[in-house]
Amino acid sequence: MKYYIVAGEASGDLHASNLIKAIKTQDPGAQFRGCGGDLMRNAGAELLMHYKEMAFMGFWEVFVHLSEVLGNIKRCKTDILDWSPDVLVLVDYPGFNLRVAQFAKKRRIKVVYYISPQIWAWKKGRIKQIKRDVDEMMVILPFEKAFYAKNGMDVHYVGHPLLDAVQRDLCTRPDVVSFKTDNHLEGREIVALLPGSRKQEINAILPTMLSMVERFPQYRFVVSTVSWLPKELYGKHLQGHDVTCVCDNTYALLANAKAALVASGTATLETAMIGTPQVVCYAGSEISYLIAKHLISGINYISLPNLIMDAPVVTELIQHDYNTERVQKELRLITEDAENIAAMKAQYDELYTRLGNGSASRKAAEVVIRTAAR
Repeated sequence: MKYYIVAGEASGDLHASNLIKAIKTQDPGAQFRGCGGDLMRNAGAELLMHYKEMAFMGFWEVFVHLSEVLGNIKRCKTDILDWSPDVLVLVDYPGFNLRVAQFAKKRRIKVVYYISPQIWAWKKGRIKQIKRDVDEMMVILPFEKAFYAKNGMDVHYVGHPLLDAVQRDLCTRPDVVSFKTDNHLEGREIVALLPGSRKQEINAILPTMLSMVERFPQYRFVVSTVSWLPKELYGKHLQGHDVTCVCDNTYALLANAKAALVASGTATLETAMIGTPQVVCYAGSEISYLIAKHLISGINYISLPNLIMDAPVVTELIQHDYNTERVQKELRLITEDAENIAAMKAQYDELYTRLGNGSASRKAAEVVIRTAAR
């Protein structure tokens, strides 16, 4: 059967690639096409667009690039019609994907949504659109199934797909064991800096992270970079700082780090699952921040560890709270306060238990294949 998959950012690319692998085990003749990244391509999908052409963060940033966004949506719609898939699989990325879902449903193309938009936090009105345009919804957070049920929609809870990607025995992998030696990082303990994977995030978040380098000379600071962004983007911020960069090897970096400063997003959950103490960082344009603050209601946190546990497992430094003085204070707590570190790691263990028993990709593949076949 033919599967068209749309993932608009790095985390979606990861989960879509594992979904493709799981589908292949049950449908060896499967064909894949869509929008995503290198992981999807390596798993066997033919790409129309790479997500680096699609990933814009924040209301203002999307507005500024609106013509490009709309052009990408149009290209995607045309390609779906031309390829005529048995099912369309949309992975997160709701601003883009819900438009594509509406288009596909009108043309009688079956639609499966993998990783629900966070409608429980904001834009709750989207539930009507999802009911209308999505044939099967698969959710990955424990509380989402009940939320949908309360709003009259039966969905599939498959567990979190990161359990398929981040194993608890990560530290025993040969590449993780040899990480410090391979990257010449022996000696001082490591503080990992994860500034995100989009230009806007890096420009807004990395400078304050780097201000810690001179304040904590006892640690070696290592920046996690991504290969799809130009080195110059990082270089303009790194000048004058004694730091090391490690590209496309986040898990090994986190597994070898004493602590981490992490941009809000999927990486906060990955960090928790690996067990590294962290501070969650967020900064964006003031316009986007004010709009989001106005629209979001009913939740107390923005990071996945805190949302899933409904408790302040990790400190969140958001917008105006994200400044050098606060970051310095919180970084000291997760590197030097043994009691604080132990409490955080204990909550990480409970978080891991709540996420399920793995196999999210296999369960999701079963739903996708059933939908495509009917």
